[in-house]
Amino acid sequence: MSVYGEFFTKFMAPFFDGLVTIFKNFFQGLLQMFNVVNYIEIVSHYKDQLNGVGIVILVFSIIFLLAMFAFIFFCIARSIRTYLRYRRNVHKEDMLIEEIDTLNNEVLKLKRQNEKIAELTNENGEIELDENGNPVNSLQEGESRFFKLSNIDEEFKDKTLEPINNSFTLEELCDLFRNYSASTLHLYYDINLIRLFIASFASNKLIILEGISGTGKTSLAYAFGSLIKNETTVASVQPSWRDSTEIFGYFNEFTKRFNETEILAKMYEAQYTDKVYITLLDEMNISRVEYYFAEMLSILELPNKKDWVVELVPNVWEGDPEKLDEGKLKVPENMWYIGTINNDDSTFMITDKVYDRAMPIAIDDKAEEFDAPKTDAFEISYEYLTNLFEKASKEHEVSEETLEKIKEMDRYVIDHFRLAFGNRIVKQLKDFVPAYVACGGDEIAGIDYLIAHKILRKFEQLNLAYIKDEIDGFITYLEKLFGEGKMPECKAYLLRLKKTI
Repeated sequence: MSVYGEFFTKFMAPFFDGLVTIFKNFFQGLLQMFNVVNYIEIVSHYKDQLNGVGIVILVFSIIFLLAMFAFIFFCIARSIRTYLRYRRNVHKEDMLIEEIDTLNNEVLKLKRQNEKIAELTNENGEIELDENGNPVNSLQEGESRFFKLSNIDEEFKDKTLEPINNSFTLEELCDLFRNYSASTLHLYYDINLIRLFIASFASNKLIILEGISGTGKTSLAYAFGSLIKNETTVASVQPSWRDSTEIFGYFNEFTKRFNETEILAKMYEAQYTDKVYITLLDEMNISRVEYYFAEMLSILELPNKKDWVVELVPNVWEGDPEKLDEGKLKVPENMWYIGTINNDDSTFMITDKVYDRAMPIAIDDKAEEFDAPKTDAFEISYEYLTNLFEKASKEHEVSEETLEKIKEMDRYVIDHFRLAFGNRIVKQLKDFVPAYVACGGDEIAGIDYLIAHKILRKFEQLNLAYIKDEIDGFITYLEKLFGEGKMPECKAYLLRLKKTI
């Protein structure tokens, strides 16, 4: 054996010897406790010396010993029974969950079949057939199976689009949006909320507006669509939404037509223009976001935007829309998706997968009314807006000193809370913070907001009682690292978290 093998064997010997001793002594103890021969030998040795009180003590000792044996066997049997009952209940729960999922899928299939049949029936519930025996609503020769998309092709066929000329800065855009909402729509927002909202466009295609009901989450997305003269597409999420067909639609085998959603129509229209498009997923967590939006989350995560495509149909038919390529639709770069969420018993929790790929904005209160100058709506060029974001990332680049502080904070969080944030969040920070500064905000304030709502939010997954003693130390650490009073969002979030423990 080499010297290395000999070293390893001798080094690990105390550990394995200790394990052997533990098991050996454990089983020796059990053998000694239940070795009836020992008890018989002891009784045989003393039987001639026991009389009177001694006999009573002997009987009491035997009864006590039998009672202890019975108690031990009872505890073991009770533990085994409890474990088996627990496993049986867990198995039943798993079966019930699977059965519920299966039933939900069956309900969804029946609902779709009902919709398909309803499309083919008249007022009397009868399927109307043409002279050739085909359903009246079925695809006719020469028709496109994509009715809405083909109409969009016709609309833009001979249309000359005038270029959109913009000259505002990001800070001016925030003021214009706020004043337009107040003067025209009578919707009032805090300027910092507007800055967060506009800056979020620079870092994420999915923006989540969260907060208590009545604070203006839905109206914020609607107001922005009104400002840019391109009405927001509103999709009210339903509990039955379980896959991507709720976003894109599906091919109807009965009619041979594709059932197109309004979202799909707007995604297709966006291919033709340079406008900014907004799609609102209202109450997006009334169903599981990972069910119906999973495909979009994966697509929008791809670094090469040429790969942003979704397959609508597996084949090509004559008369298909012009901008479909082999049945695939290009996901438009000039469209953002805004989801509103309420956290109550009727909704699902938003998972880390969704939060990591989105920019959450908390709307906790309503702004006071104010007098705003009359402001008109205007179109926004997607190209101009992205150029503003690129310009901001160069002019207000996050300093190396600040990035180093964030790395130090990351190491602190790993050491004390066993959590880490990946490169995705760092990239979002580098895009969001410069845009936030260009909107009129402060760099540290932007970092403070992003850390609180993208990183500290992960603390809710931990055992809060376990981290309670660490929270005060983390607050002190943040103030020492970034400066006293510089991280109010993080401090408020941590103190709020501490109160829930």
